[in-house]
Amino acid sequence: MKPKSRADDFSKSNGAEEPGQTSLRLKDTGVDRLPQPFRAVLLEPVLHIRSEAASHDLRGNRSPEARLQEAVGLSAAINLNIVHSGVVKVNSPKPATLFGEGKVAELAGIVASEEIDLVVVDHPLSPVQQRNLERRLKTKVIDRTGLILEIFGDRARTKEGRLQVDLAHLTWQKSRLVRSWTHLERQRGGAGFMGGPGETQIEADRRQIQDRIIALQKQLESVRRTRDLHRKKRKKIPQPVVALVGYTNAGKSTLFNRLTESDVFAKDLLFATLDPTLRKITLPHGREVILSDTVGFISDLPTHLVAAFRATLEEVLEADLILHVRDISHPDTDAQAEDVKKTLNDLGVDAQTGAPIIEVWNKIDCLDPAYRDKLLSDAGSEGPVALSALTGAGIDQLSTRIDAFIAQHDDVLSVRIPVEEGALLAKLYQMAEVLERTDAEDCVSAEVRVSDKQRGPFRDTFGAFIDKG
Repeated sequence: MKPKSRADDFSKSNGAEEPGQTSLRLKDTGVDRLPQPFRAVLLEPVLHIRSEAASHDLRGNRSPEARLQEAVGLSAAINLNIVHSGVVKVNSPKPATLFGEGKVAELAGIVASEEIDLVVVDHPLSPVQQRNLERRLKTKVIDRTGLILEIFGDRARTKEGRLQVDLAHLTWQKSRLVRSWTHLERQRGGAGFMGGPGETQIEADRRQIQDRIIALQKQLESVRRTRDLHRKKRKKIPQPVVALVGYTNAGKSTLFNRLTESDVFAKDLLFATLDPTLRKITLPHGREVILSDTVGFISDLPTHLVAAFRATLEEVLEADLILHVRDISHPDTDAQAEDVKKTLNDLGVDAQTGAPIIEVWNKIDCLDPAYRDKLLSDAGSEGPVALSALTGAGIDQLSTRIDAFIAQHDDVLSVRIPVEEGALLAKLYQMAEVLERTDAEDCVSAEVRVSDKQRGPFRDTFGAFIDKG
């Protein structure tokens, strides 16, 4: 009989009693209350396709070492103790285990000698591959998707965030009921009038998961309707929305805090932010805009995870301006930028028809001074904005750039409102930014700035009072 491991205790304490539960669930206990980090092995597979000319890495947009470093960062986000890690070249991926027999045997030895609780494979694993590896290694195995789900489950703080994580987790879990769990091989006897041998346990588990998915989708639909109502209210006031997007750990929350003078959780961790946050900020010329902080993107982000967080990411779809925050000091900054653009395209944010995007080159304080000066000179007045959210360098330039961008779509109009139209005067302040006001005995003259989204409603309301001269 195999002795009970800490991983077994961990699963039981985190809700693994649900039908078909297959992964660690960190979100219920919180890693800060664990007695010690779980001992883990991290593998970065490099899959090649061979041709007559050469061998090509199937994930060749960045180096294997950089991918491994990112996976180590992901593991640190849930407090895993990486005992052993490495890049593994896989020339002929095995359908049953992904890795060859020699590598699997080597891993089994490491797991046994190092008392490993968890093996993390930074690559998608099929349900069969995951099951077979767990049988051979005699420990839990999760892939990149499972790891990201664990982080999201641990970081979600709001009810909406937890709903989104649960939906993504169940959708992923539903496809992984091909497991080594013995109870899934039994059958339940069916009633005689139904015919057939009865419902298999795996079918019952899948049905229960599907029922839970449907319930979560209904709750998230309610969240989406509530967000729509909030957006409609915001559209009634002349306040544009500016959304921060970027690769995880690019410094979005630190920049958000710097611009809004708030204290949203910001830490040097992947996926430090999951729940969206909105704050009102005042730009240099007195204009108010709403700034939105969003979840960070990452390469190979599971599609069902993007779908689950669509209600949150709709803030990006509704934005008037998008700030793409990049960690310009990261060696893979260009590859990260491409991953963000791909995710935005998946969400429906098109570069031609969607909201305009300004690139923000963050963390310039981490650059070599000579290289930093070159970046600043190359950027120019219309290019990316280079700054350090940590030190505050370049923040004023970003605020000015946002202000100028929003203002270029505005109308500046002169209106004359009779004094007896007091209700209209109050409405004027609701629908426009009053730049200058002069009170006379019979009327109030004002110069106002009208935002692009308020142009039509403003002219419908004040058309008769606009100074045509």
